[in-house]
Amino acid sequence: MKDPHSKSPADAAASRTVSRVVPEPTALKALAHPVRLRMLGMLRIDGPATATQLAGRLGLNSGATSYHLRQLAQYGFIEEAPHASRRDRWWRASHELTSVPSNQAAGEALDLDIAFNQAALSLQVGQMQQALEEYAELPAEWRKATAADDVIIPMTSDQAEALTKRLRDIILEAMRAAPPLGDAASRKSDMVPFFVMLHAFPYPGRLPHRNEEDEP
Repeated sequence: MKDPHSKSPADAAASRTVSRVVPEPTALKALAHPVRLRMLGMLRIDGPATATQLAGRLGLNSGATSYHLRQLAQYGFIEEAPHASRRDRWWRASHELTSVPSNQAAGEALDLDIAFNQAALSLQVGQMQQALEEYAELPAEWRKATAADDVIIPMTSDQAEALTKRLRDIILEAMRAAPPLGDAASRKSDMVPFFVMLHAFPYPGRLPHRNEEDEP
């Protein structure tokens, strides 16, 4: 009997490595800026672009976008992209995914972690609001694929960590089976970038806050 979980040669060939970056604290600090996060997302989703092109999309001047691009390049988030045009400098994302592991440190490292998550949350809330505004105009099949769910489950910290890891693994598996971001030519005609956000946390106000006695 065939193992229902086994992959066919075609499925195995479709799976690929997803390039990712795990930023050091200094790099994370550079990335914790709403404009840089948006620019990095654009380069990942839409492919290479120039400072002028990004400025037009963001409603900024090219000098500002050039500065933010240099900051992203300095810490390895983006790199120059080969292009036939020698007149303009083209940039591309160096990785498809940014992984920020849970930070157990205190002090400045924890502050950087919080600052990055705040910038990411601001960007995500904006994307969610725009998605809601466009929802009524979506084709029916994409409205069916859209979700805005929240579930609250009693759990221990170990159980909660195991659940979030499992959810991340499922999402990463789907990403491995999909064409690379920014490579529209490799997508099927009915494929579009699909935004999946995972927020998981203890229900606010149900755990005692840390105080000085808890510090290591």
